[in-house]
Amino acid sequence: MKRLVLILGLLTLANGASAAEITGASLANHDTDKPVTINADVQDFDLKAKTVTYKGNVIAVQGDIHLHADTMKADQTANKIYVDGKVVVDSPTSGTATGDNGIYDLNSKLVTLSGHVVLNKTGQATMRGSLLSVNMITGKAQLTAMPVAGSANQAAASGLPGGRVQGVFTPKSTANGAAGSN
Repeated sequence: MKRLVLILGLLTLANGASAAEITGASLANHDTDKPVTINADVQDFDLKAKTVTYKGNVIAVQGDIHLHADTMKADQTANKIYVDGKVVVDSPTSGTATGDNGIYDLNSKLVTLSGHVVLNKTGQATMRGSLLSVNMITGKAQLTAMPVAGSANQAAASGLPGGRVQGVFTPKSTANGAAGSN
């Protein structure tokens, strides 16, 4: 469960001009040894299926990273963690990632956030797509905007118009106002 907040939290790490930079730039700075606190309205255990599910206003916190979702399920057999419904991962130093659902595959170290994906670093960059994939081994990330087919583990997403990602980047202003003025 400790890895859940770490990995989904990493989706928020925004520092620059690309999805890879937003998700990968600050990975090394997160302390995975900090305790994880999970609060929800209900917690269900299925000992035969080896799952634990948190339902209703799920809030998971590790350090300064906060995850909010409608549900979170850890599946020990599949070695995956799923979050669904209004997924928001926030870090005051890194930014915010939102989506409809997310999956962390502990075997492949692959994190996906799908649906209406928005990566935001206030005052610096906002990117939109329908599927964010982050390889935690290589640190590489890809944001796409094509329609995403639904499955048992992932909600369908319509994609963005034209199947193209969108990025809006705010240049840093100069210290003395407009450059080149005398």
